[in-house]
Amino acid sequence: MTALQSTAETTSKSSISHQIVIVGGGSAGITVAAQLHKQEQSLDILIIEPSNQHYYQPGWTLVGGGYIPFEATVQSQEKYIPSDTTWLQDTVIQFDPDNNSLRTQKGTRVAYDYLVVCPGIQIDWDQIKGLKDSLGKGGVCSNYAVEGATYTWETIQQFKGGNALFTYPATPIKCAGAPQKIMYLAEEAFDRRGVRRKANISYCTATGKIFGVDAFVPALMTVIQRKGINLKTSHNLKEIHSSEKIAVFEVKTGGEAETISIPYDMIHVTPPMSAPDVIKQSPLSVEGPGGWVDVDKYTTQHNRYPNIFSVGDASSLPTSKTAAAIRREAPVLVQNLMAYINQRTLTAKYNGYSCCPLITGYKKTILAEFDYEGEPYPSFPLDPTLERTSMWMLKRYVLPWVYWNRMLKGDEHEGNIIRRLFAQ
Repeated sequence: MTALQSTAETTSKSSISHQIVIVGGGSAGITVAAQLHKQEQSLDILIIEPSNQHYYQPGWTLVGGGYIPFEATVQSQEKYIPSDTTWLQDTVIQFDPDNNSLRTQKGTRVAYDYLVVCPGIQIDWDQIKGLKDSLGKGGVCSNYAVEGATYTWETIQQFKGGNALFTYPATPIKCAGAPQKIMYLAEEAFDRRGVRRKANISYCTATGKIFGVDAFVPALMTVIQRKGINLKTSHNLKEIHSSEKIAVFEVKTGGEAETISIPYDMIHVTPPMSAPDVIKQSPLSVEGPGGWVDVDKYTTQHNRYPNIFSVGDASSLPTSKTAAAIRREAPVLVQNLMAYINQRTLTAKYNGYSCCPLITGYKKTILAEFDYEGEPYPSFPLDPTLERTSMWMLKRYVLPWVYWNRMLKGDEHEGNIIRRLFAQ
C-alpha cells in the first residue's frame, strides 16, 4: 500500500487509531519514522502532515544568495514518507493527551498509543506591523517565506546603493545563523556588481551580540569588521512603513527602551517565531514564552505525558533549531521510544549537539558545531572557528545530498558518511 493510497483511506474515516502517531512530516517527522521502521518493520505508524511538498530549508540561504534555484530545495512529500507508513494529509487542530487522541482540521479523531510531536516552527509574521503587506516587494524580502529567497536574490541584484538592513528578532528562530549568512552573501554580490561602496550595510539584531555561542563570536566579529558592516545590537524590528521605506525598531539600552526609525533601500527580515498555536494552546506546552512542547532535554520524553516524545523546532530542547540538531535528536528519540514501548529504562541521551554552517562569503564557511554547554563540538580535527573553503563545499554540495539520500531515509550514521565523502 502506498502512502498516497493510505491517505485516501484514512481521510474518509471520522475516527482512526494507530500505534504510533507522528505529527509533522518535515525533517524531524520523516527521519523519526524512517528510523523507527529500521528498528522494527512491524510498527504501525501514522504521519499527519498537510503539505504535499517537502522543503530542504537549509538551502534557502543559497537560493537567496543566487547559487541554486528554489526548485533544487523542493521534492514531493510522497517520495520521502516511508512506504510502510500511513500518511494522513491533514492538520492537527487539537491535542487531547489525557485521552491519547487528537483531532484534525477535516474532523478526524486520531487515537494513539504513542505520540511524536514535531510539527515545526510557526512564523509569526503579524508580530511586525506592516510586514505581511510589504513582503515580497519594494525591497522587503525574507528567506523564511516559502519561495521568498527567490525575491531576496532579485532584491540583491537590483540594489543600487543606500541602506541595506538585515534583522534578527527577539525570539528563538530556526537556524540562528541564517540572518547573517544572507548578509555576507549580499555584501559580496554588491561588491561584484560595483555598488558596495554605495551600500551602508547594517545587521540589526534584538540580541546583545553577533551569535549566541561565545566561542564563535570573535571569528564573526572579524568578518563583520573586514566587510565594514554596522552591528546594531538590541535592535528589535517592530514595524515597516513600506510607502516611506522606513523600518521601526525598539532599542533597549541600560534597561530603557526607545523607538527609532531607520530608512532602508532593501531589508531582509527574519520574523519572530514560536511553537504552532495548536501546541501553545494544548496541555503539551511548557509554561512561558514560545509555548514549546515540554520535554526532557536529554531523553526527548514529555515531562508530564510519558508516552509522548518530541524533537525538532517545536520542542523545548534548549539548542539551536536546525536540521543538523535533528540528525542527533532523532536517534535518541527513537531509542528511547522503543525502550518505553518495550518497558525498558530510557538510556539514550541527547547532548544538545547542533551545527550551523556559517557562510561568510563565496567559498567561505565557519562550521559552527556546539553542544548544550555552548562548547565547540567539531566533527573534524580542525579549528572550527576558522573560515574554510572545504566547509563551503560541505554546505553547498555534501549536506544536501546527505539530507535527501541518507537522513530522510533513516540512516543513523550519516556523520560517518559525511566524513567519508569529505575525505574523498
